[in-house]
Amino acid sequence: MAQVAWNKLVSQPASRWTAADGPHADVALSSRIRLARNVEGLPFPQRMTEAQASALIRQVEQGVREINLMGLSSKVELYSLADVPALERQVLVDKHLISPQQAQAASGRAVAVSEDESVSIMVNEEDHLRIQSLASGLQLDAAWRTANLVDDALEQRITYAFDAQLGYLTACPTNVGTGLRASVMMHLPGLVLTQQAGQLFHTLSQVGLAVRGLYGEGTEATGHIFQISNQTTIGKTEEEIIEHLTGVVQRVIDAEKQARDHLYQEMKVQLEDRIGRSYGILANARILSSEEAMKLLSDVRLGIALGLLSQPTLRTLNELMVAMQPAFLQKAAGKELTPLERDVRRAALIRSHLRV
Repeated sequence: MAQVAWNKLVSQPASRWTAADGPHADVALSSRIRLARNVEGLPFPQRMTEAQASALIRQVEQGVREINLMGLSSKVELYSLADVPALERQVLVDKHLISPQQAQAASGRAVAVSEDESVSIMVNEEDHLRIQSLASGLQLDAAWRTANLVDDALEQRITYAFDAQLGYLTACPTNVGTGLRASVMMHLPGLVLTQQAGQLFHTLSQVGLAVRGLYGEGTEATGHIFQISNQTTIGKTEEEIIEHLTGVVQRVIDAEKQARDHLYQEMKVQLEDRIGRSYGILANARILSSEEAMKLLSDVRLGIALGLLSQPTLRTLNELMVAMQPAFLQKAAGKELTPLERDVRRAALIRSHLRV
């Protein structure tokens, strides 16, 4: 393991997607492309032997060398998760680099991550490979181009399980076909506060899209942050899936900005009061749960987008959203913390970032 690179990976909250420099970053926090791939002739991870899992990791290591020859903006390193503490695996979940499922059991599993964290490859999760590309703002096309390059590089070393009729074969039937999941993480307080979110999410489900929480399937939305993704992976090309999602997300962004403008025009004093109170609590509180902090930071994020607050930056808020999670707090402390100790440290962390 490249220890220096790993230590940086699990101790710094900044990732490529947290930069807040992409299009519409005040609403669309990040874009993600994920490709599910499996190896021809090899059982799915749930039925693999330890020897097969280890052999695949070695194969992916050779594939990583191919990736580094193709000229990505930063080098990719492969890390075995077998000897990584559970706390550090959870940090990678907080940074959206691996899934909660990948973090639960580390034996026979690995992850490859680029230095700027725009690319991650989960090895032996639900599928043999889960290739991810992350970008700031609404940049699904750019994320797709990167993921596609990584996919092609790995295919130089690995023969994928592919059927001429069905497409890429996956452990879960819902991923068969392109194996592609595209998603955009969005901050939608305007639509929630104007009570339009419920109808919107129902409409999205009617056009083949899913709305999930901060960490994807099976998680809840906190701080008015939702993930919108495609549900269909078969019957359309990758480009068609991405074009459809991009168009719908653009309309959601427009609706969110209209809702924010409506709140500002019709309830300006109440909105300023809400945002000011939230900022005041964050700037002075000594104890903050993660749920309360996310709600208050959502108001501050809205205040910045509307020009009611001049600081902190959206980038700082994105990084705080990662750094205030339990795993990150405990990693920074160098020890396990009680819930109260975490709440105290979370409050102190946020206060330090809100000082003028």
